[in-house]
Amino acid sequence: MTSIGTGYDLSASTYSPDGRIFQVEYANKAVENSGTAIGLRVKDGIVLAVEKLVHSKLLVPGANRRIQTIDRHIGLATSGLLADGRHLANLARHEASNFREQYRAPPTVKNLAERIGQYVQVYTLYSSVRPFGISTIIGSVDKDGPGLFVIEPSGVFYGYHGAAVGKGRQLAKNELEKLKLPELTTREAVFEAARIIYLVHDDAKEKEFELEMSWIGDETNGRHVPVPKDLLDEAEQKAKEALENFE
Repeated sequence: MTSIGTGYDLSASTYSPDGRIFQVEYANKAVENSGTAIGLRVKDGIVLAVEKLVHSKLLVPGANRRIQTIDRHIGLATSGLLADGRHLANLARHEASNFREQYRAPPTVKNLAERIGQYVQVYTLYSSVRPFGISTIIGSVDKDGPGLFVIEPSGVFYGYHGAAVGKGRQLAKNELEKLKLPELTTREAVFEAARIIYLVHDDAKEKEFELEMSWIGDETNGRHVPVPKDLLDEAEQKAKEALENFE
């Protein structure tokens, strides 16, 4: 028990006298202690990028991914507790599969965000469970065009042009606001996303990290796939050069 919660932080189903649910706020803190994840919704698609902190030199590069494919045209990136992110990704795949089976059509990202948000919110209602310690960015190009949503640990979800969650979210949001996102292509957005991730990591100056990135759009024939290695390497090189010039 902490002096802040004074007993009201023992359960996700207990309100404090001023109407706060401390367990949900603690879940947000778990997200803030994790690497930054960003999503860019541009004119012809979506780009997802994650600053994956490397906690040990013994880890295999490319393992323990934080960006996952939910459906052929839907990608999901998380910031927070890795195991919670994997659980939600599996839930999202199940929901996407059910949508296809029931409606004989590809699931829309808005429907999926709504279903995941409802599931996450249920975990703030009972004392026998805890809220999910992750914020989730989910993006897709579907019949409505590009779509990007963020699902918070409270279960609330919003649609965004550009989104950032995790430790460096505020600096990343400031950089995203400077971009004319509706005018960018996905290829241009890859370079901007790499630059922003390197910038927020340099601001924290913490452990080594891997830049994980995926995209959906005209370049990929509407499929969610990792950004090709040659393009990713070029984006990282330009991001490092931009960082040196910035300093």
